[in-house]
Amino acid sequence: MKKLAGSRKKDESNIDLTPMLDVVFILLIFFVVTATFLSEQAIDAASNENNDTPPETDDENKNILIELSQNNEIRFNGEPRAVLESQVRANIDRLKAENPSATVIVRPAETSNVNVLVMVMDAARQAGIMNISIVEP
Repeated sequence: MKKLAGSRKKDESNIDLTPMLDVVFILLIFFVVTATFLSEQAIDAASNENNDTPPETDDENKNILIELSQNNEIRFNGEPRAVLESQVRANIDRLKAENPSATVIVRPAETSNVNVLVMVMDAARQAGIMNISIVEP
């Protein structure tokens, strides 16, 4: 009789892990199915590595050139007079009214502030111009 009792204790000490693994896999599947995947949004700023010259302009399709100086002064189409940040949108609207098919070309200086660049690009988008290029100085 002692042998029978001893073998029974060895069998009872083993724990079956199969149900626990089933529960873990079901939870894993549940979390994968219910998870929401966020799509990151970023500014698409394609660089012009092969071509150092800005796009050519026609008299009919004259682009709006916005230059940002080293001390963040904003100039339109090579004018010597700088424009205030509050006047950027109005100037873009005026130049777009003169030529509705115009595109915006932004030429920032190497040390200009990125916040000013983004502000100029936002003003162009608010004015309805979606074709914005950034060229190297």
